[in-house]
Amino acid sequence: MQATIDNSVSIATPQYMNLYQKWMVPRLVDVVMRNRAATRYRSLIVPKACGTVFEIGIGSGLNLPFYGTGVERIYGLDPSEELLAMARKKARAIAIPVDFIARACEEIPLDDSSVDTVVMTWTLCSIADPAKALKELRRVIKSGGTLLFVEHGLAPEIRVQTWQQRLNPLWCKLTGGSNLNRKIDQLIRTAGFDPAELKTEYAEGPRPFSYTYSGQARPDACITRAPQ
Repeated sequence: MQATIDNSVSIATPQYMNLYQKWMVPRLVDVVMRNRAATRYRSLIVPKACGTVFEIGIGSGLNLPFYGTGVERIYGLDPSEELLAMARKKARAIAIPVDFIARACEEIPLDDSSVDTVVMTWTLCSIADPAKALKELRRVIKSGGTLLFVEHGLAPEIRVQTWQQRLNPLWCKLTGGSNLNRKIDQLIRTAGFDPAELKTEYAEGPRPFSYTYSGQARPDACITRAPQ
């Protein structure tokens, strides 16, 4: 299995936001995502990974310390070179080999049916085309593989949803593209995954920002891959 490492990727953003998104957002993400609630979710989800792992949106590598001895190799993809630089430093502290891929999350340079586990934590919110990214995950995961996920998204209560919709445009600009209003379980199912375990709850923090979907899903055997 070959991964094409592309170090020249850039994400197009409005000119006035380039500096903020390139230098400030990665550092803010690294600090904010170290919070107690996120750490608890990582400790529950990430250790379930095994075999060859593909982590989409690996970010600054905050999941890396939670991988167990059952993991043979990790492929970590992220479009931000600044976040990947932080992740490379963290990877030096673990024994598992990690290959980093600088690429948009909708373009996964791995072979079909090549990974045992996909790990996705707080990633779908910021992918420009989440349906396309999930379709790519469905392509690279083995038929008996597992998608492990923790994501924030659309809350069930209308009142909270109303605030999510109001806040979403500004929130996207401040966070480099994070959306508050995506229905995570629906996206996962539509892409051809069957959520074998799904837990939904409010994590710590204001409700418009904290409704969380976590669990694991498997490729739906009733949905075949489209011909390449």
